[in-house]
Amino acid sequence: MQRYILVTGGTKGIGKAVIDQFAREGFQIITCSRNEKDLQKLKLEVEQKYTFSKLYYQEADLSDRTSLRAFAKYVKELGVQLDVLVNNSGLFVPGKITEEDDEALPYMINTNLYSAYYLTKAFVPAMIQRRAGHIFNLCSTASITPYVNGGSYGISKYALYGMTKVLREELKEHGVRVTAILPGATLTASWEGVDLPSERFMKAEDVAMAIWGAYAMSGNSVVEEVLIRPQLGDI
Repeated sequence: MQRYILVTGGTKGIGKAVIDQFAREGFQIITCSRNEKDLQKLKLEVEQKYTFSKLYYQEADLSDRTSLRAFAKYVKELGVQLDVLVNNSGLFVPGKITEEDDEALPYMINTNLYSAYYLTKAFVPAMIQRRAGHIFNLCSTASITPYVNGGSYGISKYALYGMTKVLREELKEHGVRVTAILPGATLTASWEGVDLPSERFMKAEDVAMAIWGAYAMSGNSVVEEVLIRPQLGDI
């Protein structure tokens, strides 16, 4: 029986690494991003590298509710059983709460929190009915540690972490597993232009391996959260 994983924001960074990890394990992939060309390139790469995996995609801006609904509709019309949902879409805009633009908080709440909230609500009923499924929310060390210049990003990630904890309590009796992933500085596009050696960052592939490890456990156990930091600590 084919297994399906939905990874939002799948063309770069951690999302792309998760897709690669699960495709290697034989999963069929569903994803989205804001760039159609990046999605086309990803589909070609995955299906050439893993000939047994097929990648389905739709261009979507999950900070926009209309676009999010259209993507959820697309996924449901595929008519497949979703085994894993990875709410990975997010963005980081640096700034202090006292100085950042007034639109910074709504923008990052929409992208980092509401996208996970509404997609989870779209797909969790089927998981509850089957008494199976695993939801991963990509939180951050900023979900538990306040960073100066982290502003609205930190607020949104604290909220996502709280949502994940509540969701875990709601779904435990239904056989659906929920895991918060809290990675520190990972070498992704968010850190482009920073004058630090690559060795100072975590690898996206390491985060993907942690997600796979949490998923691969038996249904008797759940990894409620995974906290990963660079070996030398936070940046």
